[in-house]
Amino acid sequence: MVEVKPNSIESDDKFHHYTGNVIPWFVRLMWLGFWVFAIGYTIRFLFPALQADLFPQ
Repeated sequence: MVEVKPNSIESDDKFHHYTGNVIPWFVRLMWLGFWVFAIGYTIRFLFPALQADLFPQ
């Protein structure tokens, strides 16, 4: 076994173990609700308004 100096480049990443954070289920549910609302709002209000402005009768 080789001795490694404590402040060397070789020992720098020896004890780094990165883990992510788990997103709770209710936060995922809130995001899902937001996207459903955003898509529904766009379909209900934005598309008809764009059609009225771009193609007046």
